[in-house]
Amino acid sequence: MEDKWNLFQKFLITENANISIYDFLINSAVVVVLSILLDFTYRKCGTSLSNKKGFASNFILLAFTTMLIITIVKSSLALSLGLVGALSIVRFRAAIKEPEELAYLFIAIAIGLGLGANQTLIVLLAFLILMIILWGRFLLTNKQQTQNLFLNLSVDNATDFDLEKLNTLVAKHFGHFRMKRYDKSMNMVEVAFFVELKKTDAIQAFQTDLAANSWKFHLSFLDQEL
Repeated sequence: MEDKWNLFQKFLITENANISIYDFLINSAVVVVLSILLDFTYRKCGTSLSNKKGFASNFILLAFTTMLIITIVKSSLALSLGLVGALSIVRFRAAIKEPEELAYLFIAIAIGLGLGANQTLIVLLAFLILMIILWGRFLLTNKQQTQNLFLNLSVDNATDFDLEKLNTLVAKHFGHFRMKRYDKSMNMVEVAFFVELKKTDAIQAFQTDLAANSWKFHLSFLDQEL
């Protein structure tokens, strides 16, 4: 019985399989290519109103790091247990504002997990199917290019300002929108939105509807990725 216990302890401490450098380099190249494709897909097909360029730049780091961790710990039970202990100490907090962002992060993690486990063909096949779904949905629902902008509106002498009316006008002329800031002083109101612009004609139509309310306003649009 003691020999078996000693053998088990030796297994925990020394059990380790050689990692193929060739397989690691192949998987590294694949994870870089798939991450770049995922980055491009998110920027084009994503509907999030966040900074897509900055957010998507994390995909390659997340996927590659996940692949590296799985490649190292998969051959050792001791390392696997150590990873669980380390993750229980370190807490990761990220400002995930929309479910779509979380979904793309899980895709990047799944790529790293699959390649770290040397399931390259399965990962490639699953990624191909996923790209068909994402691009197919994008082409069917978004036949025209959209642009995410900051909409900033300042209203002077805002005694008759109605926020609900403004929200109705924004929803009428733009696609998805989200209020980011609302400031009110004695004689002025300042409101900022993230808006999705599909046609530049919507800006002129929105401005015309604002003028119809007899508000003294200053209106500006800014590309959020500048």
